[in-house]
Amino acid sequence: METQDNSVELISVITCPECSHVESETMPTNACQWFYDCKGCGVLLKPKTGDCCVYCSYGTVACPPIQEGDACCA
Repeated sequence: METQDNSVELISVITCPECSHVESETMPTNACQWFYDCKGCGVLLKPKTGDCCVYCSYGTVACPPIQEGDACCA
């Protein structure tokens, strides 16, 4: 049975820069999320320049690879 590393937080709250809608989401551990549809206004969020994914740009918690000190998915 596989156990999860408790030092990695998987829940991040994304805040839309367009409408300020906030949504709690579970981050994937096996892939980066490059796009996110805001559930408030429907705008398609993309990572900011220099960020690897939408969680690193708009979330309260960086994605799992970044939390572990690794480079994020390419």
